[in-house]
Amino acid sequence: MKRLMSLVLCAGLAVAGPLAAQEEVETGAGATLRALDKVNGSVRDIKMRNASSARFGRLTINLGECRYPVGDPAGDAYAFLTIQEDGRAEPRFSGWMVASAPALNALDHPRYDVWVMRCNTNA
Repeated sequence: MKRLMSLVLCAGLAVAGPLAAQEEVETGAGATLRALDKVNGSVRDIKMRNASSARFGRLTINLGECRYPVGDPAGDAYAFLTIQEDGRAEPRFSGWMVASAPALNALDHPRYDVWVMRCNTNA
């Protein structure tokens, strides 16, 4: 009986853990990204509005939206990006990038790096 109760408690904690870890977020007006060309060493900050596109080298970067913790625009930003390379049908990247952990879900490209710096709260 004790073992069954322990299993039920562990299962309950496994389900409740992710729910407790979720935080309330706000959607920013856009995001500031940083892009690096590893070949020539150029770095550029790219300020984008939600639902817009920008070019960097052979990449087209599409920002879906940027989110940040409620009441803390300087907090950990995360943005939904789709990054397309010229001449390639499939996107090079599509998903959420997190400012505090850029390697967690990163663009895998031999020449370019792109990462989220912060959300922008005004247009």
